[in-house]
Amino acid sequence: MFMYPIFITDDPNASVEIPTLPNQRRWGVNKLEEFLGPLVKKGLKSVILFGVPLTCPKDGRGTPADDPNGPVILAIKKIKELFPSLYIACDVCLCEYTDHGHCGLLHDDGTINTAPSVERIAEVAVNYAKAGAHCVAPSDMMDGRIKAIKRGLIDAGFGNKCTLMSYSAKFASALYGPFRDAAGSAPSFGDRKCYQLPPTAKGLARRAIQRDTTEGADIIMVKPALPYIDIISDAAELAPNHPLACYQVSGEFAMVHAGARAGVYDLRTMAFEACESMVRAGATLILSYFTPDFLEWLES
Repeated sequence: MFMYPIFITDDPNASVEIPTLPNQRRWGVNKLEEFLGPLVKKGLKSVILFGVPLTCPKDGRGTPADDPNGPVILAIKKIKELFPSLYIACDVCLCEYTDHGHCGLLHDDGTINTAPSVERIAEVAVNYAKAGAHCVAPSDMMDGRIKAIKRGLIDAGFGNKCTLMSYSAKFASALYGPFRDAAGSAPSFGDRKCYQLPPTAKGLARRAIQRDTTEGADIIMVKPALPYIDIISDAAELAPNHPLACYQVSGEFAMVHAGARAGVYDLRTMAFEACESMVRAGATLILSYFTPDFLEWLES
């Protein structure tokens, strides 16, 4: 039930340590065999890809997001060739690829322009499906993008071939810092609080979950996980017939490591306790940077 988030950069030979994310790296496509091979042998079943374009020119509509020669589409094809049984999900967002670092297209005043943002997000998702992704996972939080992606997948002949996993309840959390270092996705101005959920917005989260199930999401996700354990429980109640994912985000992962380094607790014990609470709340899929560790721990 663990899905491993990995960062794919546009340097094909990259293996670059991420200082704020312990034991994690940015990888180039030429390094995927040596990186993923041992994990697949240990039982790794699924990954979710995040593109990290460092050399390409970015623009206002995130053109590099679905570049056929960009890191994500090249990685999909490489992984399918090397490890045909590995399940490949792709994060779908524009923030890594826009020159302004926001998750959608903007009006002249810098606010989100929803309609073309949704259209562009859906276009990227369909192109990932065409490249061979088994699952597309929009993380942008643009209103209405689940319906648009589902329609796009159906029209392109992928309605029953590519799963749609929605970041349905994604909160404007303080726990994303290491990820933004890893993905180079910090906004160049402002923040994302106008489209991510306020931490206190339990009712809004519940409505977002219900909206996404109605619009055609196949999997519902809550992000972050541990501070929003009540929302995971709510999602299990509101969408009892859907698989339920949660994302143990970069800040959660770094925090568990920091506590262990400080001698507050044993790393393995705390990692298990955190993830077991997510399962107890109703999660059936956990996106976690601890996935390689759990492949070891669950065998020992």
